[in-house]
Amino acid sequence: MPPNWTASLGNDDQGFWGMSAMLAAETNFQNPPAGQPQWLALAQAVFNTQAERWDTASCGGGLRWQIPLSNNGYDYKNTITAGIFFNIAARLARYTANATYADWAVRTWDWVEAVGYIDADYNIFDGGHVENNCTDINPAQFSYIAAIFVQGLGFMYNYTHGDDLWGNRLRGLTNHTLNYFFPSGIAVEAACELPNLVQCTTDMLSFKGYLHRFLAQTTQMAPFTRATILPVLRSSAQGMASACDAASGVCGFRWNTDKPDGLVGAGQQMNALGALVGQLLVLEETSATGADKAPLTNATGGTSVGNPAAGGNPSVDPVVLPITEKDRAGAGILTALVLVSMVAALLWMSSAANEGPNRWEQDQRAAEAAASARSSVMTRASMLAPPPGAATGIAMADVGAARKLEHERRSLPQGVA
Repeated sequence: MPPNWTASLGNDDQGFWGMSAMLAAETNFQNPPAGQPQWLALAQAVFNTQAERWDTASCGGGLRWQIPLSNNGYDYKNTITAGIFFNIAARLARYTANATYADWAVRTWDWVEAVGYIDADYNIFDGGHVENNCTDINPAQFSYIAAIFVQGLGFMYNYTHGDDLWGNRLRGLTNHTLNYFFPSGIAVEAACELPNLVQCTTDMLSFKGYLHRFLAQTTQMAPFTRATILPVLRSSAQGMASACDAASGVCGFRWNTDKPDGLVGAGQQMNALGALVGQLLVLEETSATGADKAPLTNATGGTSVGNPAAGGNPSVDPVVLPITEKDRAGAGILTALVLVSMVAALLWMSSAANEGPNRWEQDQRAAEAAASARSSVMTRASMLAPPPGAATGIAMADVGAARKLEHERRSLPQGVA
C-alpha cells in the first residue's frame, strides 16, 4: 500500500474499495484508460494483499481489523473484515471461474463458524480480541455485516450452480437477517436504534443502505430468495419514503415513524439511496440460479481485465531517480534558506547574550532603588507612629504629615509594597 495510506487504513476500509472495484467489473462500468489498473485487477489486488495477512498465529486464522500495529483495533479480529474478504473471494470465484478464490471463501466461512462468530441460529457477532484467542466475543450484531455475508453466500450458491450446502446457509442467514433487522417489515439498526433513543455512531447511520443493496443483489444471484426478500425490501423502502421531507429533500434515520425524525446527515441520505437502488436492482430472472443475468462474469460479457498477481509485495529497495537540473536548483534554494536561517539564529543569540548583562544590571539597580525608597518611607512612618501607651490612630495635628506619607507611598516604583 502507499505509505501515506498505511497509517490509517483498516482491512475493512480497503475491502470496501475492493468490493466497489468488483462491482464496476461486474456491471461493465467504463474501464480505466489503457496502462492504468483495471477494475478486476484492483479487486484482485485487494484480495491478494488481504490473503497475505491471513493470520493463523492467533484464533486459528482470520484477519485483524486494523493493518498497522500502531492502530487501535490491531488486536481485534472481527466479522466485517472476514465478511468482506469472503464476499470478494466469492465474487472473484464466480467472475474468473478460478477455484482458488472459492477455496478462500470456504476457508473464511469455516473459520468464522469455528471461532464462534456465527452460531447455529445464524446470529453474526462483531468479533473478539487476539489476546483472548477471540473467545471474548462482542455480541453486537450489525445489519451490514449480515448482508455482506448474505450476498457472499448468494455468489457462492451461483458459482456452485445451486449447491445445497450454500443454498441452505443462504436460506438460514437470509431468514435471520430479515427477522432481526426488519422486525416490522422496515429496516432497523438493532444495535443502536432503540425505541426511544438513537445512539448510533456516524458509520452506523449508513448501514441500512448497504443492507438494502446487498440483499437486492442476492436475489439476482439466488432467485429462490426473491419471494422472501423482495416484499420486505419494498415495505422498508416505503418506510424510508415516509421519513423524507419533501420541502428540504432530506431523509431521516428512523423509517418506522411515518414521518421525518429530524435526524439527518450523509449516512441517512446514503440509506435512502441504497433503498431506492435496491428497488431498481430487482429484475426478473429466467434461470434457477440467475446465471444468465448481471452481475456479469468474464464468460457472460464482462470486459474488465484482471491480473491474478496484482497486489504482490512491492520491492523494499528504494527507487533512485536521476538528478535533473531542476533538482539541483531546488536543492540550492533549500540549502541557502537553511544557511540564512542558521546565521539569523546565531546573530539573535549573540545579541541576546550581549544585552543580557546590561539588562540584569538595570534590573538590579531598579530593585535597589525600590528597596531604598521603601526603607525611607517605613522610617518616616515609624516616626509618625504614636508612642507606647498613647491612643491609637493619627491625631488631627498630624493629618498633613499622614497625607504626605500616603503620597510618598503611592509614588513608590510598581511592585514595591
